[in-house]
Amino acid sequence: MLILLSPAKTFDLHPAGARSGGEGRSPHRIRPDMLTTPRHLEHSAELIEALENLSVAEIARLMDTSDNLAAQAREYANDFELPHTAANSLPAVLAFHGEAYRGLAARDRLGTRDLTEAQKTLRLLSGLYGLLRPLDLIQPYRLEMGRRLETARGTGLHAFWGTRITDLVRADLLASPGDHTVVNLASGEYASAVDLAGLAKEGVHVVSPRFEDEDARGRQTLITVYAKRARGEMAAWLIQDRVRRASQLSGFRSGGYQFHDDASSPSVPVFRRRFADRP
Repeated sequence: MLILLSPAKTFDLHPAGARSGGEGRSPHRIRPDMLTTPRHLEHSAELIEALENLSVAEIARLMDTSDNLAAQAREYANDFELPHTAANSLPAVLAFHGEAYRGLAARDRLGTRDLTEAQKTLRLLSGLYGLLRPLDLIQPYRLEMGRRLETARGTGLHAFWGTRITDLVRADLLASPGDHTVVNLASGEYASAVDLAGLAKEGVHVVSPRFEDEDARGRQTLITVYAKRARGEMAAWLIQDRVRRASQLSGFRSGGYQFHDDASSPSVPVFRRRFADRP
């Protein structure tokens, strides 16, 4: 079984052993021998070079963002260093700091054995790095998968990455424990970088859980901020409970969500939460 998760736009750049609030230490210590190098790093360097050739104004237009965030993206590109080491980089699963990663809560929830399991079963999609393992060392960046960055390989990151990400997902799935299942917890933007339909034709069971919340009128709907956090919570549960079969997914209960068989299909299991159980 292999779990796919989107990256985050924000980063927690505290040292790997420290909590983001600085009030203690996480329950694990990542040994230097556990750290790994992104497997697409030479391609990442090509993308960094393309970004460095753009002005701040051009980056702002490319990313449809403010000049301040564009300047930050340019600064990240200028500061990009090779090789990635423990001195200039952080493990991806600790560096990303969006809602899904708050749900995953790797600094607080995942011990050494959990991180070893995650290294086998969790993959993080990235516009800059392609496909990351949790303990791959990364540096902060800003480059979303949907952006139309011009490179020698064409327009946009889908053209740049081609089949590389899918090829690596296929290889990692074969090496992972459990059944031949991809649990797609990534957003549509990032999941589209993987040929999930092609993998399904090859016999891979692709499952894309959906998380719905009851609103004040009693209607079930997908609320993005809650769904993102739930994806991270499911990833943590899959890792910590060593869930390795698609048939076990209905057992997810974290955050007040319950599996609803009548709303689900084999490829889209639906989990719903009552309004009263929302934070």
